[in-house]
Amino acid sequence: MKTIKIKLLIFLALIALVSISCNNDDDTPSQQPQTIASIAKANPNLSSLVAALEKAGLTATLNSSGSYTVFAPTNTAFSAFLSAKGYANLDAVPVAALKEILLNHVLSTKVKSTEITTGYVKTLAKGGASATNTISMYIEKGTAVDINGGKTNGGGTVTTADIEASNGVIHIVDGVIGLPTIVNHAIANKNFTTLVAALTYNPASGFAGILSGTASSPFTVFAPTNAAFTSFLTETGFSGLAAIPANVLETTLKYHVVAGANVQSSALTNGQVVSTFAAQNFTIGLTGGAKITDASGRVSNIVATDVQCSNGIIHAIDKVLLPKF
Repeated sequence: MKTIKIKLLIFLALIALVSISCNNDDDTPSQQPQTIASIAKANPNLSSLVAALEKAGLTATLNSSGSYTVFAPTNTAFSAFLSAKGYANLDAVPVAALKEILLNHVLSTKVKSTEITTGYVKTLAKGGASATNTISMYIEKGTAVDINGGKTNGGGTVTTADIEASNGVIHIVDGVIGLPTIVNHAIANKNFTTLVAALTYNPASGFAGILSGTASSPFTVFAPTNAAFTSFLTETGFSGLAAIPANVLETTLKYHVVAGANVQSSALTNGQVVSTFAAQNFTIGLTGGAKITDASGRVSNIVATDVQCSNGIIHAIDKVLLPKF
């Protein structure tokens, strides 16, 4: 009988212990995910980003409800950026410029690392070329995730991915992602390596510098892919870029550029005659897909559109346009 009483007491004690434990669990508040701004503030390696967000008036945005992706530069990245741009410190950066640079690190949708693919996305930034079309970001996913060609091209590489927040996700990057020029975007995309080589082949022409700057901007560039250049060399019989006379190459490149206009694909019309930087025209056709008929009567297809840069816009084409000589 005594044994039964002891067992009963032990059983009642266990019930009481379980009850107390459950009550304690109920009293403990569930851990709520923090906002992007709160997570950044708690990370000592992102203190420069936090200060920049405060100065630009963007902290509230990244504290708000929503679904954002933020590529967050480290303190080291900000120090390198300030030094490269000649700013003594963060306070020396104009607020308007700082705001656009920071917005260039933000996407309006949540994109985790498993969802990232190579290609173009839109940031929340606006450059000086368009009041409506926001800046494009080129993401290349390989062994690493590079943004706009990496930090040597004014971009960055993801070093820590998928920091979850209540209003999106943070990916830490090793560079401040500047507003990309046409040349920056051409360098970032490996489909344009031959175009970049052509732009920089004759430094004396200064053409690459023109497309990196704002004089005569904005520019609309119809950019031939690597495959387009390969076909062009076969068609013309040149053994390579080095075999093309300098004046021929420069005129050909200028024939792909419209100066003083940021022409989005929605503004192209059938039969539109376009005046180029080479002082020669070509004609847009929209029947059966967007295409260009050049001065030599050859037809090129527009295969990608509306890559927005800070000083213009890029549309990719599958054939090099040939002007008259």
